[in-house]
This record gives sequence, C-alpha cells and structure tokens, in this order.
Amino acid sequence: QVHLVESGGGLVQPGGSLRLSCAASRSIFSIYDMAWYRQAPGKQRELVAGITSRGSTDYADSVKGRFTISRDNAKNTMYLQMEDLKPEDTAVYYCKINLGYDLWGQGTQVTVSS
Repeated sequence: QVHLVESGGGLVQPGGSLRLSCAASRSIFSIYDMAWYRQAPGKQRELVAGITSRGSTDYADSVKGRFTISRDNAKNTMYLQMEDLKPEDTAVYYCKINLGYDLWGQGTQVTVSS
C-alpha cells in the first residue's frame, strides 16, 4: 500500500522560511504527477504547486517567486521550499499523488505570525 507522510510544518515569523517534505512508501515519485495543496480556515482547498512526471512545474500566482516545488526520486520524497512567508500563507498543507486516483497525506500545519 502507498501512503504519504508530511513533515516540516510549524510556526514561523513573516519573512521567514520553511521546507515541507512529503515522503512516500515505495518507489512511485518517478512516474506519477504530484502536488502540494493548502487549506486555510473557512476556505476551500487550493493548489499551491504541482510537478508532473516529466518535471514540469506550476505555481499559484500567490506563491510564484517565493515557493519552489521539487522532488528527489531516489528518496521518494517531494519538497516545498517556502521563502518570504506571509500571514496569508497560514494553512494546512497537503501532499497529493495521482495514482489513477488521488492519494492525500495527512496534512501539516504552517502558521505564519509575528
């Protein structure tokens, strides 16, 4: 069975940085599309960044120039490097992999506050 484990969330001051990790059981990152989503209180879950099996990346306009999505297939791990964090980035961040169906991680809380 494939499962996802997220880590790296926490409390950070505005302008700070965090790196989120999403580790998958089994060697699946080389062939499947994957993405980071986030959901703030009272808001719908939204796409933050995606990366395809071919390496193409897409970002929400709100995070362009600040966030970088990447993957290390040898480690079966996807990352989201977040720079210049803002209070509006506060949300639960979720890892997703498309295996023919959507498989979600448990989520990790990111709080940006002074």
